[in-house]
Amino acid sequence: MALTNTQYDEIMHDYERVRTLRRSELSKRIKYVEEHVPGYLDLEQETGKCSAAFGRRLLSGEKLDRNDLHKQLAEITSRKRSLLKEAGLSPDYLQMQYDCPICKDTGYVNNEKCVCFKQKIIERLYAQSNINKLAENANFSLMSDAYYQGEDLERFRGAVKTSKDFIKNFETLYPNLLFYGTVGTGKSFLSICIAKEILDMGHSVLYFSAASLFSLIQSNTFDFRKSEELRALYDDLYNTDLLIIDDLGTEHVTNTSIPQLFTCINERLNRNKSTIITTNFSLDDIKSMYSERVSSRIASSYHLCKLTGKDIRIMKKVQYRK
Repeated sequence: MALTNTQYDEIMHDYERVRTLRRSELSKRIKYVEEHVPGYLDLEQETGKCSAAFGRRLLSGEKLDRNDLHKQLAEITSRKRSLLKEAGLSPDYLQMQYDCPICKDTGYVNNEKCVCFKQKIIERLYAQSNINKLAENANFSLMSDAYYQGEDLERFRGAVKTSKDFIKNFETLYPNLLFYGTVGTGKSFLSICIAKEILDMGHSVLYFSAASLFSLIQSNTFDFRKSEELRALYDDLYNTDLLIIDDLGTEHVTNTSIPQLFTCINERLNRNKSTIITTNFSLDDIKSMYSERVSSRIASSYHLCKLTGKDIRIMKKVQYRK
């Protein structure tokens, strides 16, 4: 699915807005240092004077060792850092901050779209795939095991460890995960926690509920005018760094959706692309509903992670009412 010109312009405007904000923030930090850190501005000026003087001497024909200049500048930098530290500021306080250090909030690296740009495309084309928004209420910093006991608690802790191993091995082993078990036990929550970390590592993430995914596929499949959109959708499904299919089994299963699911799983495995599936079904249920081919592919290529316990969403509602 391609961006419209308006959508592209919106993304570029977002980047410009962020760059403007970051420049303004840096200007305020510079002003603060100038007013509250005596001697720092003098060192800044000394840096320029040293470089200029060294350049003039080179132009006049002197044979100079550039290492001497590097030593002088390193000494000035060290003194500047000391001043910042004494003022209770971090060493990078006066460095430009970026939302994306890879492209420095331009959207492009070597004339190619940055991974952050690709993620913005995903989030505009697939409104339900806004992981950054979902992660505001589901990330590791908000995680708690207070709702689990006994065997359920052990399973949850095992699932958390598996999730962190998934993140650790993401760039080398291309892992896949199936979170399955009873309703409301944290399967979707953990998948979004993982997605947030993968995004922070600089990778693209595409998130779908199973119902919305297959609805989108089928709406494009049966409309001959949308063949281009369908090809682009499959390209995104097969090539995004991490695909999350949430709540498998809640969609309307048809004779066409079953092979579509298998093809998606299989293509991503062949391309070394990681997938996370969450479901309330067991493997036997998946076999019964989707076919042995689907269940076998998952069983052989995915880490299976079972979560059990009471429905946390209901427990939270009960606590809220009290």
